[in-house]
Amino acid sequence: MPDYFHGYSVVGLVAVVGVLFVAVAFGAGRLLRPVVPTREKFLTYECGVDPVGEGWAHTQIRYYVYAFLYVIFAVDSVFLFPWATVFAEPGFGGVTLVEMFVFLGFLAVGLLYAWKKGVLEWT
Repeated sequence: MPDYFHGYSVVGLVAVVGVLFVAVAFGAGRLLRPVVPTREKFLTYECGVDPVGEGWAHTQIRYYVYAFLYVIFAVDSVFLFPWATVFAEPGFGGVTLVEMFVFLGFLAVGLLYAWKKGVLEWT
């Protein structure tokens, strides 16, 4: 029974040390930094350019959609590497082959859906 709670006590101790480390870092930063408020420091800063006009800007959503699709297919391709190693093991060939075709089928359906919705068209 003591070994069971020993694992939790280690995790709790690491959590407490982490919280204390962050608290000490923020406290030291507050004590050591210079405080000289000026009018310029209270202005909004955006990439070195003074903000002019409204704070709302229109962004093309297609860039995010392409990035999102890239991340989806990049992460899904990571699942192909373990499949290739398991496929080589004796006795797993047929089962893993069917599982991978089901997985690739879901990806194909998702890609077909995105294509039918017109997401993949650039202009």
